[in-house]
Amino acid sequence: MVLSVNEQTFTQEVLASPIPVLVHFWAPWCGLCRNIEPLLSQFQSQCGHRIKVVGINADENFKLANSFRLTTLPTLILLEDGHPQRRWDTLRGREELRAELEKIQLLYENKLCSLAGASSSFTSEWECRLA
Repeated sequence: MVLSVNEQTFTQEVLASPIPVLVHFWAPWCGLCRNIEPLLSQFQSQCGHRIKVVGINADENFKLANSFRLTTLPTLILLEDGHPQRRWDTLRGREELRAELEKIQLLYENKLCSLAGASSSFTSEWECRLA
């Protein structure tokens, strides 16, 4: 299940997160938003220790929606150390999202392996292969 975040919890859950955060801006009336929610939940369960996924209801959190200059929903923003790294605001469906989530997963698996590779221990190499 994707963590629900609002204006009061945004700083703690997103900006101060020790791991990258994929923010899903959505609204109850948005059909595609509801359609992609299961993929995001699945992604969270697969990558929960490397990437956090949060959902923000744009209708109820107008200040956040406005600060990220949302023009369409759903909008997904990947933040690392509180800074936007990537943004998707023209998703056309589940398959496009699935492909983008796979790219994110590979990116952070490679980053994890690069960091572990710097220590060049045999154990770290195997941890990367199993990740």
